[in-house]
Amino acid sequence: MKLTTKGRFAVTALLDIAIHESSHPVTLAAISARQSISLSYLEQLFNRMRKKNLVKSIKGPGGGYMIAKNYDEISVKEIITSVDEKIDSTQCGGQENCHEGDRCITHDLWTSLNLKILDFLDSLTLDDLVKKQLVGQQTIQFKKKRNATAAKAGAI
Repeated sequence: MKLTTKGRFAVTALLDIAIHESSHPVTLAAISARQSISLSYLEQLFNRMRKKNLVKSIKGPGGGYMIAKNYDEISVKEIITSVDEKIDSTQCGGQENCHEGDRCITHDLWTSLNLKILDFLDSLTLDDLVKKQLVGQQTIQFKKKRNATAAKAGAI
């Protein structure tokens, strides 16, 4: 399966908003700077995600984007498919014509893999990603604090 930058960047951008929005909209420029994603590419992705009601745009000074639903109501699959990303491991795009116009002998294998991938992505929510990210940040902060304390103790 090949997941293009559309799907990866859409998930990254929504996770960025979820982490940074609190009660204020997040600008695409801020996401672009933090995640190293082209501003014009983000504009294209957010236009699609807005049409699918995943994000809402806030106009005017202090404007930007906010997530339009509860985080636990948005699956990773929904984010990826909202930007027209196809999730398909088959060589034929599910058309069963990849071997001289007919179905290849491994078609069922790749179709089964597609279903497992889609089920997995559907089982993960934006809320799950936020929680994992926050736990990861707490772990990093704890390690930094522990290392600084150890360095001070060694210097004494």
